[in-house]
Amino acid sequence: MLDTPPSPLTPLDDMQPHATSQQPRSQDPVLTADQHPHVIGGSLQKPGSPEHREDDDLEAGRANSSKHSSIHMHIEKHDKDSEANTIVMDLPPPYSVFTRRKKLFVVFLAALGGLFSPLSANIYFPALPALARDYNVSSTLMNLTLTSYMIFQGLAPAVFGDLADQAGRRPAYLIGFVIYIGANIGLALQDSYAALFVLRCIQSTGSSATIALGNGVVADVATSAERGTWMGYVTSGPMVAPALGPILGGVLAKFLGWRAIFWFLTIFAGAYLVAFAVGFPETGRNVVGNGSIPPKGWNMSLLDYLHHRNLSDAEASKRNVTSQRRLRFPNPLGTLRVLVQKDAGLLLFYNSLIYTAFYCVITSAPYLLEQIYGYNELQVGLAFIPFGIGAMAAPMINGKLMDFNFRRLARTGGFPIDKRIAVDLKDFPLELARLQVALPLLAIGTAAILCYGWTLEVETSIAAPLIMHFLMGLFLTGAFNCLSVMVVDYYPLSPATATAANNLARCLIGAAGSAIINIMVDAMGRGWCFTFIAGVLISFSPLLVVLLKWGPGWREGRRVRELETDNAGT
Repeated sequence: MLDTPPSPLTPLDDMQPHATSQQPRSQDPVLTADQHPHVIGGSLQKPGSPEHREDDDLEAGRANSSKHSSIHMHIEKHDKDSEANTIVMDLPPPYSVFTRRKKLFVVFLAALGGLFSPLSANIYFPALPALARDYNVSSTLMNLTLTSYMIFQGLAPAVFGDLADQAGRRPAYLIGFVIYIGANIGLALQDSYAALFVLRCIQSTGSSATIALGNGVVADVATSAERGTWMGYVTSGPMVAPALGPILGGVLAKFLGWRAIFWFLTIFAGAYLVAFAVGFPETGRNVVGNGSIPPKGWNMSLLDYLHHRNLSDAEASKRNVTSQRRLRFPNPLGTLRVLVQKDAGLLLFYNSLIYTAFYCVITSAPYLLEQIYGYNELQVGLAFIPFGIGAMAAPMINGKLMDFNFRRLARTGGFPIDKRIAVDLKDFPLELARLQVALPLLAIGTAAILCYGWTLEVETSIAAPLIMHFLMGLFLTGAFNCLSVMVVDYYPLSPATATAANNLARCLIGAAGSAIINIMVDAMGRGWCFTFIAGVLISFSPLLVVLLKWGPGWREGRRVRELETDNAGT
């Protein structure tokens, strides 16, 4: 028998019914809470278990969360002849039913998929002189294949992002990689500049959606309280590509010829596509919800098919819900609507400036290293290693910092935090949580750009520019990732579309920067050119202060307008 019903405000982990000592174990009270925040994989996690301990630092925020959450309980008391006492609790469902191991698997595949777009851009650099000689064209025309690649890298995700947000992540990935593999085969076999130009655009179209889709996958399985860490994992793939690409391209072009670059990408992408088709589960929340709704059709992986081929009646009814969805042709205007919002537009513009700054460094590095230090293609590729190490480490480090700062502000404001349950961020200081981490990283990264230019100007030992490469890779990439997470926080229901808008802005501005950086270096000198780039970042940094002050109000106004639009549509 239960003595006294626990208060609805009692922490969940402390609610334990009191049974008489004579009561046998089979008649212990039965806790019916299929959606309890601490039920993972079908078992109730006890205090002190690993899954519980990792969230101990969140309990202080939960204890003070009575004004932000409600837990409704109904307790049925039976007479002495009852076999059990039952507590029935109406609790919010977990944000995702995926276990941590399954999350790691899907995020790993998403990170690996995100590697292809920047890898295809950077692996191409060492082959440019050989291609120019083979096709008897100028270096300016060859650089147009870089600019066009970046333009399509920005445009294509606007279509794929909307497709992924309505049809699911798997269909968008599968279509993109089929296009990408076909383009690589064509690039390996083509023998004219015109074919090279067109196929590079198609190659970019197929691969460029993967970054937006990867961020969408993280938003599907991770709440805002842990999104920084998971976003760090998924962006580690794209961030290592600027260092890995030139090394691979230099080795392949030098020893096997430039066609080997595209055959390598074909084989790599083919192996990835097989692994993806077999094991990657659908994560799109409009298709599988929190992962509890069985997918169907091409949203189902081979492993899902083997697991769900003998569905129960209840699971079959859940699947029928997804079959009633109506798909429309992807609309890229959704991406443009993100760009014209005051809060998102300012955020995306400044994030694009950060991306353009470090892309200018990467694009000009081969030219400058050859001019100053006499490096060949292979040596230039190896010189990218420090930048790649910094860029790869940045998402891991700043992801942890973002999650720590999010929890700190939540505890201070009395907001409930649970990594498994979504929290209403309407009144949460989201801008402060992200920008408190981004601004110090941005300051150090900007200083590194300034120092980098002058180490090249005075032609110091190669050690100095490479150290600056590492610092720029670490801190500029970290700041860029913080703002990218903030973009996803702004649009949790359409993260792929929001990330596509981020891609569009950064690639278009980055394409312009990469097209003129060598001209700027020749006209202004190395030191003053990079001083100018650092000055641009400093001059526009007040936009982030504007977001801190007015961003919460703009975000709430946008939320109200979207709610009114949805209500009018129904």
